[in-house]
Amino acid sequence: MNQFLRNLTPTQQVAALFLIVFGLLAIVSATAFFLTFRERRNPVHDAAWQAELAHFRALLGTTWFMVVIFWIGWALGETVATVLFALISFFALREFITLSPTRRGDHRSLILAFFVVLPIQFWLVATARFDLFTVFIPVYVFLAIPVTSALANDPSQFLERNAKLQWGIMVCVYGMSHVPALLLLSFPGYEGKSAFLVFFLVFVVQTSVLVQHLISRRTQRAPFAPNVSRSFNWTSWGIGIVVASLVGALFSFITPFKFGQALAVSVIACIAGSMGHLVMKALKRDRGIPNWGKKGVGVTGANGLLDRVDALCFAAPIFFHSIRWYFNA
Repeated sequence: MNQFLRNLTPTQQVAALFLIVFGLLAIVSATAFFLTFRERRNPVHDAAWQAELAHFRALLGTTWFMVVIFWIGWALGETVATVLFALISFFALREFITLSPTRRGDHRSLILAFFVVLPIQFWLVATARFDLFTVFIPVYVFLAIPVTSALANDPSQFLERNAKLQWGIMVCVYGMSHVPALLLLSFPGYEGKSAFLVFFLVFVVQTSVLVQHLISRRTQRAPFAPNVSRSFNWTSWGIGIVVASLVGALFSFITPFKFGQALAVSVIACIAGSMGHLVMKALKRDRGIPNWGKKGVGVTGANGLLDRVDALCFAAPIFFHSIRWYFNA
């Protein structure tokens, strides 16, 4: 069966994925809708239950968002996909900076981040300059940001202000830029199918986050870091990693990986994504907000855009460099 699916053309594989993924999402979404409608008339369940259901719907919406982004990127080609992820990166960075206090002396650094660093980073990705795009931000930009800030002649909270901006660039620009970079990897016998690597990464990471949330609500185990996340515990985390990794292994037919290889890279991506999701929750607690975006409402509606892509921003670089190193792609 696996070999049969591998022998399908890219168009046929996309059609098969469309039926499988959108069919599953449609079924789960319909179930969540009818469950919500029923529970509204049930006085037994309290506000906490309704809040949990609302959070699950938000995670489901995130999954829809990321899957739709994949299809758009696949349909419009590598260049348009890179531009699309650059726009996502721009708005995610905007949400991050909006909730990070800035001063007049930060204006030059912000202009550098949004209108110089971000375009150059994604241009390096689009032109497949892998050796440079992997060090451009961690080396050159991390040195340029404090220099620009120092030239603004404002030493007040200098370290804190620059660290926040550097961290925002690292997560929102550097991390996100590794998603379209997957489109440019080359594997023998896998020509024209690199978009499936993006889908594979997104689907596996989102499955892990969804399963972890569902299990944590059912097991009611003590949270490991209650001041950061009341839903994060090792049991739900482990089950989420296992389930999502097995799902990734079953989808190995759309990747250049064998079953065991797909299982291994899925574990790596899920661990990175789940820990990144936890880190971003800690940042939100530090800022005293429930969601990213102005007053908890981002450019995408109920939740901020960064809420939808935070796990991906952490998983993408780890996933990209792991498979590029191991397969010498």
